[in-house]
Amino acid sequence: MEELREINRLIEISYDRAARKYFELFKDELAQKPYDRNLLDQFSEYFSPDAIIHDVGCGPIGHVARHLHARGLHVIGSDISKKCIEIASACHPEIEFLVMDMADMKLESQSIDGIVSYYSVLHTPRTLIPRLFQEFRRVLKKNGKLLVSVKEGDQEGYLDELLGFRTRIYFTHLQEEELARYLTTNGFRVLSLESRKPLPGEIAVPRIFAIGEKQ
Repeated sequence: MEELREINRLIEISYDRAARKYFELFKDELAQKPYDRNLLDQFSEYFSPDAIIHDVGCGPIGHVARHLHARGLHVIGSDISKKCIEIASACHPEIEFLVMDMADMKLESQSIDGIVSYYSVLHTPRTLIPRLFQEFRRVLKKNGKLLVSVKEGDQEGYLDELLGFRTRIYFTHLQEEELARYLTTNGFRVLSLESRKPLPGEIAVPRIFAIGEKQ
């Protein structure tokens, strides 16, 4: 856990530095991604209006939380970066945003109905990713749903830059079978697993999306 705490400390520092630029660059990106909007709409259909959905690693934009909120769901967003939460809260005062480490969520066990992890596990080494899925499973109710997105590839390691800011942050890309294995070995049944090609303006790697159900 000490290694994971150090990695998460670097994530916090990196996104505190880059939060404002990240917001300015990507604040409207979901409007240009019909596949992603459709996927979020499909995910929302698993839940009743009184369900609680947690958008972990929401970033400064909070656009996933905003989209699900607009579908009539009770959504909470969280991020380890205080600056990200400050910006997201200012943009969407109707949604609750919390500073929180997704590896150690300050939530009761079996207290929420759904989790969205949109590109938020990609800053964790492969060997430590199971810890995240175990925490997701802990806080989800029985038959709760988890939507995870990652970038496809084999590479992982530290980078010394984020959006032009000098920093140190870990990145991991995964394959479809790896993502499926993280789900099934940590108590989830895979409901869907699919990928899409990168869109114009995105980093040129495919995206993978999976929905799992807590067993």
